Amino acid sequence: MKRRSTFACLAGTVALTAAAFVPTAHAAPQSATEACTVGLGAVDAAGAQTSTGVTAGTPPTMKGPTAVDEPVFPPGEVRLSSTWETEPNVAGFDRSGYVVRGDVLYRYFYNFGYGDPIVSRIGGGWSNFTAFEVAHFEDPKTKVSHFMAYGLRSDGTLFRWNGGFGRAAQSAPGFSSVKSMALISKTATYDTFLANTRGGALYTIRIPITSPLKPIVTRVRTSTWQGFEALVADKCGNYGTLLLGIDKDTKSGYLYAVGHANGTATVINALGKVNGTMPDSPYYRWGVVFYLDPLNGD
Repeated sequence: MKRRSTFACLAGTVALTAAAFVPTAHAAPQSATEACTVGLGAVDAAGAQTSTGVTAGTPPTMKGPTAVDEPVFPPGEVRLSSTWETEPNVAGFDRSGYVVRGDVLYRYFYNFGYGDPIVSRIGGGWSNFTAFEVAHFEDPKTKVSHFMAYGLRSDGTLFRWNGGFGRAAQSAPGFSSVKSMALISKTATYDTFLANTRGGALYTIRIPITSPLKPIVTRVRTSTWQGFEALVADKCGNYGTLLLGIDKDTKSGYLYAVGHANGTATVINALGKVNGTMPDSPYYRWGVVFYLDPLNGD
């Protein structure tokens, strides 16, 4: 049986609900002995998802982009995307995630070995959003879990929907300087994003899962990070992060090995410019199923 999640629209962007999940076969996470790699996803001009592996090294190397399957989206419509879960199946690969097409948020599940994609319309009102992500956490030992959806609106308001309980969105102002953000940690008690600002600073935004929404913002660096329009992060080691910063103007990527978040004491090693041209945006992370997808960067 296949594991799937669905959000239903209650009232535009003010409430989301989570439906049941159906289990599937487990995918294997990246081996700890392999060089760390960011699984960079994008959408090409035809509406197909692509995969690019950006691997740590001197210099960093990239393999791709390669279309993972036939086109799944209307060409030119996808603006934003969440992390996508992918899992091998006897009929190919199950892939699921969320995208904003124009003003509308959708959830997609597809495996062309079974038939056409399953597309669920969540709701409208997303034209002014500049970022969207989901944080789906489950502790494999305790089975403690949460499913949170996050959206950043262009006026600097950060929204959170608690998908597990179907509550109305909570919000926090004060993020108008944020240029891009990437999920680096999901734990039983909080989720954390790494964000760069238009002024060049780099911050962590730790968000406790408790209510009300009270993000904890901590400065990591004060300058030089303003050139990236997109950040994509993946796990590296037990507690670190491999961070890809993308300059959309030049389609250049720069890779960083980031130690466990610790404010201005966080260790960041610049690995250099990636030896290739970044694909077209929107960018997102290719992940495995959530219960095999630990992010412990904070």
